[in-house]
Formats: sequence, C-alpha cells, structure tokens
Amino acid sequence: MSPGGTPSAPAPLTQPVAQSSPAVGAAQPVGGVAAPVAEGAAVPDRTALSIRGLRKSFDRTEVVHGISLDVPRGSFYGIVGPNGAGKTTTLSMATGLLRPDGGTAHVLGHDMWTEPGEAKARLGVLADGLRTFDRLTGRELLTYVGLVRGMEPAMVEERMESLLSALDLADEDGKLVVDYSAGMTKKILLASALLHAPRLLVLDEPLEAVDPVSAQVIRKILTAYVSGGGTVVLSSHVMELVEGLCSHVAIIAHGELLADGTLDEVRQGGSLVQTFIDLVGGGDVAEGSLSWLES
Repeated sequence: MSPGGTPSAPAPLTQPVAQSSPAVGAAQPVGGVAAPVAEGAAVPDRTALSIRGLRKSFDRTEVVHGISLDVPRGSFYGIVGPNGAGKTTTLSMATGLLRPDGGTAHVLGHDMWTEPGEAKARLGVLADGLRTFDRLTGRELLTYVGLVRGMEPAMVEERMESLLSALDLADEDGKLVVDYSAGMTKKILLASALLHAPRLLVLDEPLEAVDPVSAQVIRKILTAYVSGGGTVVLSSHVMELVEGLCSHVAIIAHGELLADGTLDEVRQGGSLVQTFIDLVGGGDVAEGSLSWLES
C-alpha cells in the first residue's frame, strides 16, 4: 500500500513468471502485408522487440489471435489500429504487464517471461491507464522509480532534474501526482520510463491529452533518443502522428496483424490513412441513416 492509501503498484520489476507456451513464427512484410513464417523461427539479432504468436482471451473470447512481429533496433516503430483492435493488450503482454495465453516476447534478445529481470532492465514503458503511486510528488515518484531500478541516488537526482526541466514539470514541487492534470500525468510517467536510459521504449498513446508545446518537446526528445541508438515502439490510433514520426509501422485490427514493414512499404505510395482504411474497412455512413440530424 502506497502513502495515502493508494493500492500497490504492479508486481516488482524482477518478479519471475511461468514460461508461456510455444508459438508460431514472426510475420514478415510482403509488399507491406504481413505473412506468417515457419513455426520456431529464430529471433533476429538486430531486433529490439520480437513477439511470436501472442494470444490472449477474456471471458473465453480470444481478442489477440497469435500476433507476431519484429521491431528493428534503432527504429521508430508505430503500431496503429482502431479502438479495440488489440494494440494495448498486445503491448501489455510484450512488456510483461499482462500474462499471455500463448506466445513469446523478447526484449533485445531476453525472453520477457523467463528472463524478466534482464528484459525489463532494458525496457521503459508508458502504459495507458496503468496505476502508479500517485500520492507522491513528481520528484518523489521519480526518486522511487530510480532507486527500485538500482540506480545510484546521485544519478537519479541528476537525471530527474534534467527530465523535469525538459518536460516543464520542475515548478510543480509539493503537488501530488494525483492532483496533476491528464497531460502532466502523461509527462511524469514518460519521465519515469526514460529515467534509467533504457534501450527500448514502449509508449501507449504518449501524446494523448498533452498540450501542443509539450507534445513538440516530447517529439524532439524521442527523435533524439532514436538518433542516439534507442528504439521506440509507439501505439496510437492517430495516423498523422505515426506518419510524421515513424520509420516503420504495423497495422492491427480485430486482434490480428494486417500489415507491417517500413512506412513506405506499408503505405505503398499512398497515405497511411488510406492504406489503413483499405485494410480495416468501414468509414462509410449509410445514406439517410442520420437524416434526422439535418436541418
């Protein structure tokens, strides 16, 4: 139980869990469209995140149907899909926040479910809606995160001040995270994910509810991070954001991987929005169905 009576945070970073069952091989882009490869395919050496056949069911209904993909090291990788597509569930399984019913996930060569300590040490996560110790101030939260990560106090202090300043949170001394706005909360959680300088960042809707000025700062931070050799996986349903930032993209709908590859491979000379609509379908309103709205 955290200060103020807030329920405990997620399980410790190094908590061991049972190994998930074997799964099919990863998908490879063929003209931008995902195609399966043989079962038991090896994890590529130059892969930052590799998932194989991840599956998950809720109430006996499978919502993620054996998704497999590889995220190259040094890429800015966008995962897009409509609401309810399975993006958050897939990334939660890949980052150790949700136990899969089947499949595997490797972070820089380390299995998330048999080597959780090694995998999570190299990983920073901003998960949409994940509960945190919000009865702490921003500085207290970052200090806690850094010490749990095993960082030296002096290093935590130095990096914390840099992040708070860059994200325009340095003047919020004394304010508890529970009293932050939605945008401020997003920024302090991003700072928590960056503090230990991971080599892979997995971010679920990192710019949602963030003001335009802060959003531009975050874009610059993430772009510099990738230029320095890091890898970002960004989940969003905003096509324009992904198209403007990402070098690679995967399209997920109905719990399945529909396409993946470089941005140009997936959009095939058109826009990402149009490719997405062509693959996912929908977007039309039956003529006359909303005639009662017309004046």
